[in-house]
Amino acid sequence: MGTDANERAGWYALLHHPLAGVGLLSAATVAALVWANSPWGALHEALFSTPLRVGLGDLELEKPLLLWVNDGLMGIFFFLVGLEIKRELLAGELNGLRQAALPAIAAVGGMVVPAGLYLLVQAGGPGARGWGVPMATDIAFALGALAVLGRRVPAALKVFLTAVAIVDDIGAVLVIAVAYTDTIVLVSLLAGLALFAVAIAANRFDVRSPVLYFLLGTAVWLAFLQSGVHATVAALLMALTIPARTRIDGEGLVREVRAHLARLHEVGLPSDTRLNTPAQQGVLTAVGETLERSEAPLQRLEHALHPVVTFGVLPLFALANAGVRLDGDPTEVVTDPIAIGIVVGLVVGKPIGIGGFARAAVALGLADLPEGVRWRHVFGAGALAGIGFTMALFIGSLAFDDPGAVVTAKLAIVGASVLSAAVGASLLARAPQR
Repeated sequence: MGTDANERAGWYALLHHPLAGVGLLSAATVAALVWANSPWGALHEALFSTPLRVGLGDLELEKPLLLWVNDGLMGIFFFLVGLEIKRELLAGELNGLRQAALPAIAAVGGMVVPAGLYLLVQAGGPGARGWGVPMATDIAFALGALAVLGRRVPAALKVFLTAVAIVDDIGAVLVIAVAYTDTIVLVSLLAGLALFAVAIAANRFDVRSPVLYFLLGTAVWLAFLQSGVHATVAALLMALTIPARTRIDGEGLVREVRAHLARLHEVGLPSDTRLNTPAQQGVLTAVGETLERSEAPLQRLEHALHPVVTFGVLPLFALANAGVRLDGDPTEVVTDPIAIGIVVGLVVGKPIGIGGFARAAVALGLADLPEGVRWRHVFGAGALAGIGFTMALFIGSLAFDDPGAVVTAKLAIVGASVLSAAVGASLLARAPQR
């Protein structure tokens, strides 16, 4: 039994270790690039261009597999992001004005400066629509890079970078909703908002059924999809409706569990691994119900979805979107204003924006630098925030209609992310330690 417990603990540590997800995501990216440029490259394009149809009666929805990944599976990712945002606002680093000030102000700088540099490079050219691409941060890759450095960086820096990335995600969703929504079907949007209001009401009445929220969430997703507003926005909004309170406090939990254990001793402890008696099973069921009441649905869902997103959704997204054919003259990509703007925005704009705005916030007395964190740490974390990857690829797929521009943006995002990781790791590895 002890061995089983140790194995479960080992698997839990693996599933939640930042390097595990980063390793699989990196492998999926390399596999996509190799596949797309191999003799079987046409198969990659054909596979993700395959139309898939889902219908019930007269209601029918047909999209290529690529869009099912980007609009559907990425909805799960954004739902998880929404859960993390709500948790941080209620009980994390964004809970409280003073506590949230430094990462929030730094994140604003990490969005405004890269977007400004990108637009400066474009000088009003046709690629200006992609200004949202260098605003993005891939939290999984950024935290994975910090994990590689281990004890070289203070623990408070991980908390700071996580909070910055959470605010960055909020900004990314706003950009998607506002800047990359061309047409709006008002009837569908109002229907989606009405169903969203029903979910809010269910939360207020302490309805905790995951089935109800899943059905409402699916309906809201479909309504937003038909409205023209990107469906992933619906996923994040639905996450905010998930109940975040327990039904029993700590003292009540201990009291009830002790009562259940006493009852279990009365009916007799299971003596082996065979089926429990009805009386034993009744007590164990009661224990499970008590433990369920001690958990908030938000935390239970976040815990369940984390490995699904890390080991399923994000690698599949990378496999579908990073498969770019490296045809033509490489110098054309390197000298393309879209590529230059993305690289400058992510590699230069992120550390300047995050570090500069954070320094200004501290200088103005609006925030305090975390204990043990120095300015080289902050600028190093800002450089790691330039690893845009997943979020940047996602926004890039929305920003550009021209296939050539999409390919250029993807190559620039991958290159800039690698450069940002190298710059950030170099700065942090040389930072003074306390």
